[in-house]
Amino acid sequence: MTLHKINKKIVGYKVLTKDNAETAQPEAEKPSLEQMHENVERPEVLLGSTYKIKTPQSEHALYITINDMVLNMGTAHEERRPYEIFINSKNMEHFQWVLALTRVISAVFRKGGDATFLVEEMKAVFDPRGGYFKKGGMFMPSLVAEIGSAIETHMKHIGMIKSEKLSDHHQQLLDEKRREFEALHGATEGQAFPEKAVLCNKCSTKAMVLMDGCMTCLNCGESKCG
Repeated sequence: MTLHKINKKIVGYKVLTKDNAETAQPEAEKPSLEQMHENVERPEVLLGSTYKIKTPQSEHALYITINDMVLNMGTAHEERRPYEIFINSKNMEHFQWVLALTRVISAVFRKGGDATFLVEEMKAVFDPRGGYFKKGGMFMPSLVAEIGSAIETHMKHIGMIKSEKLSDHHQQLLDEKRREFEALHGATEGQAFPEKAVLCNKCSTKAMVLMDGCMTCLNCGESKCG
């Protein structure tokens, strides 16, 4: 029997059996997965998506373009990861800090790892002059927060952030509550939620109404009654 001296700390092990002994690969022979890192070479062509932001604070819209790299293409581990971001607008008022923001965000994207933290950090930025409501009743505390919201939408689209959707049963209950509320107070044409709805602290949408003595959000289902 041959003895082997172990000089390194054991961080994992696998028990070999007759069934897996022949198929087991040495660590060096396992295929390495392509990961995003700061020295990754930019391909000639990147997949991109553009998101339009129109705020009441400016007559000109912002167009946010996020380009993705496809890692491990053609394999079971294929995934899209953001590589760079560009923000364009006719409004030059915020040009300096918008340009700086795109360069910093792009650098974080290329650094690799979990870049989803950017979303919450940006959505938590408040404008001292006050925020605004988007079409549909969602409150945006600042322009930076809305840029973060656009990045969140993109990350959900490519699978980096999992969408939290209400169950069909829960959504049906909310739809019933909305119909009841509109039957009592009247429907408001052209608005996503009733005119008398107030801001929900959970989803930042003006969609919370009083039903059966309980404040309930018609957008996310948040309820003050538990």
